[in-house]
Amino acid sequence: MSHPHPDLTLPPPLEPGVLRIVALGGLGEVGRNMAVLEIDGRLLVIDCGVLFPEDHQPGVDLILPDFDYIADRLDAIEAIVLTHGHEDHIGAVPYLLRLRPDIPLVGSQLTLAFVVAKLKEHKITPRTLTVAEGSVERLGAFECEFVAVNHSIPDALAVAVRTAAGTVLHTGDFKMDQLPLDGRITDLRAFARLGEAGVDLFMVDSTNAEVPGFVAGEREIGPVLDRVFGESGRRIVVASFSSHVHRVQQVLDAAALHGRRVALVGRSMVRNMAIAGELGYLKVPDGVLVDVKNVDSLPDDEVVLMCTGSQGEPMAALSRIANNDHQIKVGPGDTVILASSLIPGNENAVYRVINGLMRLGARVVHSGNAKVHVSGHAAAGELVYCFNILRPRNVMPVHGEVRHLVASGALAVKAGVPAANVVLAEDGVVVDLSDGQARIVGAVPCGYVYVDGSSVGTITEAELKDRRILGDEGFVSIFAVVSSADGSVLAGPQIQARGFAEGDEVFEAILPELTSALQDAARTGADTHQLQQVIRRVVGRWVSNRLRRRPMIIPVVIEA
Repeated sequence: MSHPHPDLTLPPPLEPGVLRIVALGGLGEVGRNMAVLEIDGRLLVIDCGVLFPEDHQPGVDLILPDFDYIADRLDAIEAIVLTHGHEDHIGAVPYLLRLRPDIPLVGSQLTLAFVVAKLKEHKITPRTLTVAEGSVERLGAFECEFVAVNHSIPDALAVAVRTAAGTVLHTGDFKMDQLPLDGRITDLRAFARLGEAGVDLFMVDSTNAEVPGFVAGEREIGPVLDRVFGESGRRIVVASFSSHVHRVQQVLDAAALHGRRVALVGRSMVRNMAIAGELGYLKVPDGVLVDVKNVDSLPDDEVVLMCTGSQGEPMAALSRIANNDHQIKVGPGDTVILASSLIPGNENAVYRVINGLMRLGARVVHSGNAKVHVSGHAAAGELVYCFNILRPRNVMPVHGEVRHLVASGALAVKAGVPAANVVLAEDGVVVDLSDGQARIVGAVPCGYVYVDGSSVGTITEAELKDRRILGDEGFVSIFAVVSSADGSVLAGPQIQARGFAEGDEVFEAILPELTSALQDAARTGADTHQLQQVIRRVVGRWVSNRLRRRPMIIPVVIEA
């Protein structure tokens, strides 16, 4: 297998007739999926999603793909093809369209409906092209055929991209549920047909490549929800992704069966389910939906609240409920169902929410103690099926952490793909396809782009490090006035600290040493910057030795 190396250089200029593939997100992580295909100066983007921040990225709202690679070639983009409507595949579209609002968006009916609603909040009216399984569209240098795939959201599509250099099949997110709730299975007949014609590069969802066998069907969730609803004597709260139409459908059906009413909680949940209902993807039983404002007038044993926050997102409804900081309250006898799996990196946040809910007295049902969720990603057995059906010339695992990509590549080799034709790439690694061979030819800069409030891309790793220090180690400020004539200390040093268990008086012990060090440095002609460095060094050493802390130290020196 081909592995990326840290010493990869910038790729050579792209030769005519060669197809170049660069992932700007989604390889080495679960989220912010975005791939750029290029041939003869024209570009096609597949997906444009976000990644949600982890604990070590304080204050960050979203993480975007790095658009720098295409920033000076936006006019060359033929379209953005969207495989489905999950945030990790569509969430960054508004930020790319800010740079060029008229890039056509291509996707299924539900996917585009979710995107258009999102763009409306950003005051962007996009150009859209609605496609369905079986559609074939010529997008400049790229001919795209769309194939139905089954996922945890309706209307998901794989895309086969035909170019002068060969055919690429990108699965998007998929699994092979044979009895899906909507009856729409992954079209393996189309996969077989594409395989017969020849797939030169198979870009395959690898999130569950480490999981043996096959993913359980969505229909297995219904009886479990039915049992939990039957056992619950008070309010039920169900948390799920705001785009998980199938799960919301199952909750609506279970509620109708047990004589309960359902209130949708959270702006994104209300918006997405309204769209799904209007388009016919969500079938709402008569009389089941109720406005959240009216739930307090209903008996507790007739209420189901469907909300966001299954991944422990701090501002989502469930986290606020767990913190007792929401209009919805839970207590003894209430049941909370987390109807989702853990996304890698979110474990601590989810467990915090579970603990908070249980502290309030609620019973919490989650994927660790009941079958209330099944994955939307193909497991190892399903991937091997696809490798055997397609017999691709080259395989490039996508959508997953490094361990997932490696496991997916190993499955391809077991299924008969030559090891030299399995390309393991990470974000920014450049892969060229020519003469039936895919190979790594270099790498381009590809970092995280942070959204922090209204700012996009202005927060750097250095600033995040400062935030982590402030949060973990505290803050010390020192103010001093020195004489420009003889270096004597005219005022101060005054020390103030934040984030310390000890009071400011503990720093009085360092004042004589600090004053002496300042006077000695000032007599030698040190300027204010050098004096500040003296303060930082003396105080930092003392705090480290005495208090075992490494705080942020901000010295201020004024000459008078």
